[in-house]
Amino acid sequence: MKNFRYLEDKATLALDRDLCVGCGACATVCPHGVPVIAEGKARLADPGACMECGACAMNCPTGAITVTPGVGCASYIVSAWLHQAGLQRKGPGCC
Repeated sequence: MKNFRYLEDKATLALDRDLCVGCGACATVCPHGVPVIAEGKARLADPGACMECGACAMNCPTGAITVTPGVGCASYIVSAWLHQAGLQRKGPGCC
């Protein structure tokens, strides 16, 4: 997932630096390193790598980061990776 690209310039990810307290929760939970802490506040280092999973927004204590997940974007991507690796489940509940 290091060189992951989803849809360049299409992610709904947004950051309000005025609300950011620099806790680093967003940077800790992001699987692609999109938010980073610089000069005591978060910044979006690589928005094109965002898969809109929502982990950063769910863990932001001040609501400084928002994202509107697409229709199953993260779920679809993870499911596709698992399928390619031969790890996807078969049967009910399968993606």
